Amino acid sequence: MKTFLAPLLEGFFTQRLLQEMDASPQTVQAYRDAFRLMLDYASRRLRKAPSALLLTELDAPFIGQFLGHLEKERGNGARTRNARLAALRSFFRYVGPREPAHTDLVRRVLAMPQKRCDRHVVAFLTPEEVRALLAAPDRTTWLGRRDHALLTFAVETGLRVSELVGLTADQLSLGRGAHVRCRGKGRKERVTPLTRATSKMLLGWTRALGSESETRVFPSRRGGPLSRDAVERLVRAHATRAAENCASLRGKRVSPHVLRHTTAVQLLRAGVDRSVIALWLGHESVETTQIYVDADLSIKEAALAKIAPAPTRHRRYRPSDSLIAFLSAL
Repeated sequence: MKTFLAPLLEGFFTQRLLQEMDASPQTVQAYRDAFRLMLDYASRRLRKAPSALLLTELDAPFIGQFLGHLEKERGNGARTRNARLAALRSFFRYVGPREPAHTDLVRRVLAMPQKRCDRHVVAFLTPEEVRALLAAPDRTTWLGRRDHALLTFAVETGLRVSELVGLTADQLSLGRGAHVRCRGKGRKERVTPLTRATSKMLLGWTRALGSESETRVFPSRRGGPLSRDAVERLVRAHATRAAENCASLRGKRVSPHVLRHTTAVQLLRAGVDRSVIALWLGHESVETTQIYVDADLSIKEAALAKIAPAPTRHRRYRPSDSLIAFLSAL
């Protein structure tokens, strides 16, 4: 008897993710994107419509080929590859008890290992680069004012791009003790304070949008929410424009996540404790903030300046033998 993929996949999303796990919209979207990529690859490779695919066609060798496709043809890194594999493994854990006839297939997929990732130093912007970036949008236009408000808010709060695009007016409190309240990764709610200047800027911006409490703070031209890709594009576009007046931005890849890193490094340089930075950014662990200590050379230079140099005398090298002196002179 053939076991079709479609009903199992529909059950995984509706029953497992939405009902049993009550997964966040971000988790559902991440899993959805993983399966969209996999189904597109499978339909082209197997020359079958996605709804006609069989469970047995998605065995471990095929999934390995799909992951290789992500890395070699789509240019995804190991972290993205691992995230796609995690979504697939979650599906097969759901399938296991429901399809005991395919236990071996499920076991082999679940045994597929994650790929080890290189740890790179995170990128962030210097204060001069931040000023150049915030000056780039043309604030005589509606889009320019929106982009300036978004960039200013992102650098100050360190919100994730998913939190930025989902932000609504009722999440902002712009009176005394101005702050933003958001629910981020892991369904954790956090409150982030706002400076008086940013609060004043946002107050003017939101008044221009309207008084609806569910109005997106950073909408698209048509009033709907911005997509993640749209935010990525606008950040890159303004960074390119800012590079005309800030040479250090030339060749630097600036993304919404780089703005989040910039927030963390600014807090760290200001002497804010790592535990507070973890709360500010919504990190699960304080140890996550260690990457910002590693990234900021100025912190290490300050530590080096506090260390007394070793009491050694510098002497000129003199060869101990005439033959060695001859060879050294050649």
